[in-house]
Amino acid sequence: MTPDALVQQAIGVQVAGFLLVLARISPLFLLAPLFSSKIIPRRVRGTIAVGLTVGIAPIALRGVDVPTDAVAYFELLVKEILIGTAFAYVLAALLAGLQAAGSLLDLQIGFAFGALVDPLTGHQGAILGQVYALFGVAILVVIGGDAVIIQGLARTFDLVPVDAFPQLQPMVMGVVRAFSDVLVAAIMVGAPVLLTLLLTDAAFGMVSRVVPQMNVFAVGFPTKVIVGLLFVAITLPFAAGWFADRLAPSVAQALRTLRVAG
Repeated sequence: MTPDALVQQAIGVQVAGFLLVLARISPLFLLAPLFSSKIIPRRVRGTIAVGLTVGIAPIALRGVDVPTDAVAYFELLVKEILIGTAFAYVLAALLAGLQAAGSLLDLQIGFAFGALVDPLTGHQGAILGQVYALFGVAILVVIGGDAVIIQGLARTFDLVPVDAFPQLQPMVMGVVRAFSDVLVAAIMVGAPVLLTLLLTDAAFGMVSRVVPQMNVFAVGFPTKVIVGLLFVAITLPFAAGWFADRLAPSVAQALRTLRVAG
């Protein structure tokens, strides 16, 4: 083989390895909080993804034998996408739990009747759902959560190298657990406000029995809005603390699901 052919083969192997690393990093910009925000243009997200790959690839590909066979390479590519998706989904579920808490409060207060477009996801959502989602992203930036997520993503290459395959059962169970924790997180975050709104409804129910001529709906709706917003403002700091405390354990949980197949 001529020297030029050797150089071309070496460059081809490096590009193939670069694409494998990019395949694991890319789902972060499709699912993970902050990184997948629709506020950030696609070109910018793509540029950041390539920049992270440039920084991580030399370490991730050290000592890795990238296959030249098309079938083997395609298997590795699909595996990298699955690992990146599982890692990003666990983190996305954390913010989804916070946003679900806001959606529950929207339903109880009555804001769900006026749905607006969520600037983070591009989907329709009520007011408090957007507020909690934006609040979660703001907390993520303040506590340096983006650096924690990137460090966790880089750690995945130590747990499951590019040329190795993970155990599917722990990875699938981790994704299922993250999905089931969304509703639990929503109830934990929204419980104080939900309980207050329930007591408010019970109080107006008693008033309607004592004073049947009162239009409870006309009086109760604005009262629920005032009480709901008041307790949302009171409990937002506690929601921020809950989200900040859960970020690192969520990254650790995502990493625990990655094990090299024996």
